[in-house]
Amino acid sequence: MPAHVIKPGRFTVHVLNPLVAWLARRGVSVWGARILAVRGRKTGAWRRTPVNPLTADGHLHLVAPRGHVQWTHNLRAAGGGELRLGRRTRRFTAVEVPDEEKPPLLRAYLRRWKAEVGVFFGGVGPDATDAELLAIAPKHPVFRLTVER
Repeated sequence: MPAHVIKPGRFTVHVLNPLVAWLARRGVSVWGARILAVRGRKTGAWRRTPVNPLTADGHLHLVAPRGHVQWTHNLRAAGGGELRLGRRTRRFTAVEVPDEEKPPLLRAYLRRWKAEVGVFFGGVGPDATDAELLAIAPKHPVFRLTVER
């Protein structure tokens, strides 16, 4: 598995993510943002991070624009977690999407959030060819979620 990670800058760590998380905890979603809660693979403690869920092909997906980061490792190990917005919690199970199925999902994700996360995709945008998207697919984990009813 590629060890591709783009670490967030100080502004993101100390201002942007805390602000989005604070709003989401109060039930205010910024462009569809949610709080991902997943059990840590080593400690078992709940870990939380803001995410931008993508609805495509009738399924909910999580895309990791920064690459193989801690939440992706934890989600693989846990097999599921929770998406939170205010007091509303949606439990889910997750299956990682194979690279060959990622191009349309990455394209949809970039169409929706390119202004926010486009810099993490190495110049590849929503108008890229399937081959270009397939080339970056190993760097960006994608999970298909099944939400419990």
